[in-house]
Amino acid sequence: MNDWPDAGNGNARGTGDGDAYGRGSSAAQPEGARRMRHVQRPVPQQQPGYDDGYGQPRYGQGGVPGQGSYDDGYSEGHVYGSPAGRGPAGPGGPGRAGGGGGRRPGAPPNWRRRITIAVLSLVVVVLVTSVATYFWADGKVRREVDLSKVIDRPDEGKGTNYLIVGSDSRDGMSADEKKKLHTGSAEGKRTDSMIVLHVGDNGNTMVSLPRDSWVTIPSFVGSDSGKKYPSPGKNKLNAAFSTDGPELLVRTIEANTGLHIDHYAEIGFAGFANIVDAVGGVELDISQDIKDKDSGADFKKGKQTLDGQQALAFVRNRHGYAAGDLERTKNQQKFLSALAGQTATPTTLLNPFKLYPVLGAGLDTLIVDKDMSLFDLGSMFWAMKGITGGDGISMNMPVAGDGPQTSLLWDKPKVTQLVNELKNDDKVTVK
Repeated sequence: MNDWPDAGNGNARGTGDGDAYGRGSSAAQPEGARRMRHVQRPVPQQQPGYDDGYGQPRYGQGGVPGQGSYDDGYSEGHVYGSPAGRGPAGPGGPGRAGGGGGRRPGAPPNWRRRITIAVLSLVVVVLVTSVATYFWADGKVRREVDLSKVIDRPDEGKGTNYLIVGSDSRDGMSADEKKKLHTGSAEGKRTDSMIVLHVGDNGNTMVSLPRDSWVTIPSFVGSDSGKKYPSPGKNKLNAAFSTDGPELLVRTIEANTGLHIDHYAEIGFAGFANIVDAVGGVELDISQDIKDKDSGADFKKGKQTLDGQQALAFVRNRHGYAAGDLERTKNQQKFLSALAGQTATPTTLLNPFKLYPVLGAGLDTLIVDKDMSLFDLGSMFWAMKGITGGDGISMNMPVAGDGPQTSLLWDKPKVTQLVNELKNDDKVTVK
């Protein structure tokens, strides 16, 4: 028999306003009922109770804490029914304490971050490619000339002096190539052109040295034997190259001019033609009709693009000119400047499909001194390009007249003035 009064019961039969424990208000309960609350009573069978979701005790029907139904609302590692330290979105979600790891759903993309990442990635790719290209190109340079073997050298002046030599070397050429390029089959190699390029702060200057210049070939130390040889006496300038190669040529030029040569660069017939073809031909304005069976030159006056074979014929031709070899040296300067100008352009430098073939064609056949760096080569080409654009002077070594054996005599007073201006890096005034 249930001895519990209806008053104060927290179930549906309660008549008072129940509080959180199912008790009626003190005003609605008789005094006896209030006293009975403090008397230990048997616990009735509990019904599913109320859980407020905030970790408060759960009480069964009747308002008395049920021993079998009590739940403190906490589980180890959980807060408010969620995994510890995590918001409603789970790990990395927007509800995570201390900030989330991802973009909120519906939020606009972070373009500044994306652009920064893209730019940094591009910079890394460019740097890696540039470094790889530098070492690839540097490994292909043929540093075969040792200028330390040159004896009795003049003092260095201001600026940098390059000796650029075009040789008639046929090394590596097949019989068909020799026939196509009209080179003949002579053994060994001789100088076909010689140019001193001065790079300085007061403008760049290209001075062609006619190969028939009548000079004194001085005493020298053999580049292979290491022995010292007496002066062979007077001869044409290109005889120095034929006697003991680049080292004796540099020695002869320095002895006859007093100008210190800092770097040496030489290219043969095949290499010259290959570079022109790799760059896609060179546009040139030819001043007159030219036809020569020896060099293979056959041109009409006017602007035209020359391929490798035509370019070689143009720079080798010396027939049909009133000035003969002197006119040829001018054509050589003109063409080399145009070639450098067309090579050092964005369409070549920024196009790997064009840049690598050009570098490969040039570096495979270009012979330089042991101290020549890629930066020196770059400076040389940029200087020649500048002369094409009018930033510099191109000229022949001043000549006074004809000498023995169809040679050319230098105008010594003018040569002395020119060399002094170059050594002091002054503006060249010699005509």
